[in-house]
Amino acid sequence: MKERRFELNIGKGTEKFSIPEEQLLYELLGENQAPPEDLSIAYRYALANPIDSPPLAEIINPGETVAIAVSDITRVWQHNELTLPILIDTLNKAGIADKDITVIIAVGAHRQNTPEEMAELCGKEIYERVRVVNHNAWDTDNMVYYGKTGRGTEVSFNRIVAEADRVILTGGVIYHYMVGYGGGRKSIMPGVSSLKTIQQNHMWAMGKNLGDGSNPLAANMKTRGNPAHEDMMDVAAFLKADFLINVVPNLDGDITGIFAGNWISAWQDATKLVDKIFGVAIQEQADIVIASAGGYPKDINLYQSQKTIDNAVYAMKPGGITIVLADCPDIKEPSEFFDWFNHPTAFEMERAVRENFLISGWVAVRQLEYANLGHIILVTREKNIEIAKNAGVQGVATMEEALAIAYEKCGTRSPTFTIMPQGANTFPILKK
Repeated sequence: MKERRFELNIGKGTEKFSIPEEQLLYELLGENQAPPEDLSIAYRYALANPIDSPPLAEIINPGETVAIAVSDITRVWQHNELTLPILIDTLNKAGIADKDITVIIAVGAHRQNTPEEMAELCGKEIYERVRVVNHNAWDTDNMVYYGKTGRGTEVSFNRIVAEADRVILTGGVIYHYMVGYGGGRKSIMPGVSSLKTIQQNHMWAMGKNLGDGSNPLAANMKTRGNPAHEDMMDVAAFLKADFLINVVPNLDGDITGIFAGNWISAWQDATKLVDKIFGVAIQEQADIVIASAGGYPKDINLYQSQKTIDNAVYAMKPGGITIVLADCPDIKEPSEFFDWFNHPTAFEMERAVRENFLISGWVAVRQLEYANLGHIILVTREKNIEIAKNAGVQGVATMEEALAIAYEKCGTRSPTFTIMPQGANTFPILKK
């Protein structure tokens, strides 16, 4: 029987394995797009020829203060170290001095980034030239209240963006398992919002009643009718961001799409490219799905790797097996994520999440829901195995062990396989 060999990313390395070629249903690769020949030229062109907006240089005025929202260390794939110098150079040429520019790391309710991480995100030169600060969602003294959304979410933003003359959003767009797509409005909510705003908005990702679990409308690709996304848009509208620059990666992790201009329509155009690259139609689900998160930093912890689990489960038969390759050097981050699993039952966990909503709690609820759909195996560091068990995931140290368990549990001698080399981004769309 002919074997098909694969080499998938895990952490900063790779994992090799083979499966019988005749049992391979799909290798979900998406539709790759070539990056621009010169990123600097393409980026400057986007700034000068924006979507539904005047060029950036015509929006800002000399002497104004500018706040630039930048994603945190879990999003280094956005390559701000390559693009932020171009953006700031454009501002300088338009009369904005370095002293009037603040880069705010839009961490939402994630942990604070270290100085070393901020230098990595922005590039050492920019980090040393302009003010770079973390957003702190818990710092109520430095929040400015704006009002309520139609759904009742109380809107407060970081004082830095509230008081800046101009606000520029940067970020990247891929699929997001709660609000359809990343990027766009997420730089504001949760990016620079207060903890209360974040909690109230994210509650819309839960089902209506206790015991319902997560809201099925809060999912990948879903925006219309997704209450978490719709409320997020309403929150972001209070800030009236002046300009947006979002990038879309290709399958190799290179920036391939650059979308600048109006914070809504430029982002919406970016989501269309995401669908083209990462949305993959399948005709049937597999007995065993093997998915890589894509390597560091997408598999920096189990919390981030759950995006890969979510995508992979769509390609898995009910009761099937999903094997996820995720190094998880920081497996316990965010620190409160594993605390949710201390509750004796899933029902008690959900009750606690509803009483004090944190995104980590919603992720924990989803994690147990995945475990009910099939058997989840995590190929990871040996030290993570016992920790992963608390989250309903069977941790193993090698791919050989994972495959042995999968064959034993799948109930057939000739299981079908689907392979997802970019599991965090590639979304299987089952065509019935």
